[in-house]
Amino acid sequence: MSWQLIYDNGPLGAIIRYSDGTPRPPERHRRKLRAWERHNNTGRLVKKQAGGAVGETTIPASFTLHEGDFGSKAVIVLRVFRTFSVDSALAFSITERPSVGSILVLDRPGDAGELVHVAQNQQAADEWLSRHGYPNAVLHEVTADEIAADRGEGRAA
Repeated sequence: MSWQLIYDNGPLGAIIRYSDGTPRPPERHRRKLRAWERHNNTGRLVKKQAGGAVGETTIPASFTLHEGDFGSKAVIVLRVFRTFSVDSALAFSITERPSVGSILVLDRPGDAGELVHVAQNQQAADEWLSRHGYPNAVLHEVTADEIAADRGEGRAA
């Protein structure tokens, strides 16, 4: 699947796998394995950004994946994101979609909003927000119609 299909049909909150098509090196080749993992990994789709222009500079359309958090004792020290643009030669696939009824927590309204959490239900989203404090957060419930549309199936019956 191309980056364009992910950009057009991938719902926020989906788990996306990307790959360069090369085989995984054996575990004993640690350096080769780390290099391979930079081009073959998964992440949660947290942001889509349309292309545009700033002055005479053209900015291509892109999407951002959250690959993971690093920290200790429930304190996140580092959040890892990876952004892909139209010139990416990697292959992409959707491995998991957010479940119907789950709540997407976006950090702000509008097209600039970025997914910060996926909650199982409204109560879990409210609880998460009370602990993490995003004052401009927007909550969005995933519907069956959205999942069907993202898959290209049309409207659900």
